[in-house]
Amino acid sequence: MSKAFDITFMGHMCYDEIHPFGGQPTTAPGSAVLCGAVAAARVGARVCVVTRMSRDDDRILNPMRELGVECLLIPVEHTTRMRVVHPCEDVDVREMAQIANAGTMQTGDLPDIESKGVHLAGITDQEFTLDLIRGLRARGYRVSADMQSFVRQVDPVTRVIAFADVPDKAEIVGLLDRVKLDVVEARILTGSDDLEVAARQFEAWGCPEVVITRADGVLGRVEGRTYFEPFTNRSVVGRTGRGDTTFAGYMAWRLAHGPAESLKFASALVSIKMESRGPFAGTLDDVLARMGGVGQ
Repeated sequence: MSKAFDITFMGHMCYDEIHPFGGQPTTAPGSAVLCGAVAAARVGARVCVVTRMSRDDDRILNPMRELGVECLLIPVEHTTRMRVVHPCEDVDVREMAQIANAGTMQTGDLPDIESKGVHLAGITDQEFTLDLIRGLRARGYRVSADMQSFVRQVDPVTRVIAFADVPDKAEIVGLLDRVKLDVVEARILTGSDDLEVAARQFEAWGCPEVVITRADGVLGRVEGRTYFEPFTNRSVVGRTGRGDTTFAGYMAWRLAHGPAESLKFASALVSIKMESRGPFAGTLDDVLARMGGVGQ
């Protein structure tokens, strides 16, 4: 493949069955890959997606293809399926189960492509291994990862997802150029839900760039400096995919901007996304307007 990409997203596509608190359930294509790739592509990044899924569901890749995303499908028997239940009004409280699983991704799933970064955008611990990260680094790629890919652990019998600590967390984080997580994962991995305390711990483990989301905003810690930007969304109907979209917006703007402005951009972008269901459907101009003109 001769194309060069800004961001390559690796991870499962899936179907999300969402049960909102007090509302009717819906089922739609989802995943960290979909939310991230769409957001990054809509604001101008050159994006590649490498995913494992059934060829029978190839059509769910079309929204990304229509935005110019290069989609590389690793064919397997089943596309991943998730059930997400919100049992109360707090949108950060979710009960999840993985109903079907497309299997662990391999280093060889990623062809030799030119990409400024590879982001491991996983849904659960069924997608990535420490050996995969080592293999990508050995091939010269800058690697980032979403810690939900390790904290969300699927019971092999019930398929229910439990959030638990990760024994290899320090080694995983030490291999990453950037890391994304939310306040729940921060508390599990570091023992603190103080975002700056958690970010400093990730920094101590060896990752120079840390992004952490919570209900009211996003914190970034980059090379010893901390930044925070509040969200400005007027509803949470599109809360699913909040962190994935935030980090995608951050990575896309970070290609040519500093961390403080990139965090502002990401906050504005995801605030727009959370006001409607599905992946980010806005434009670069929409994001800049939400920022109040910063970066124009």
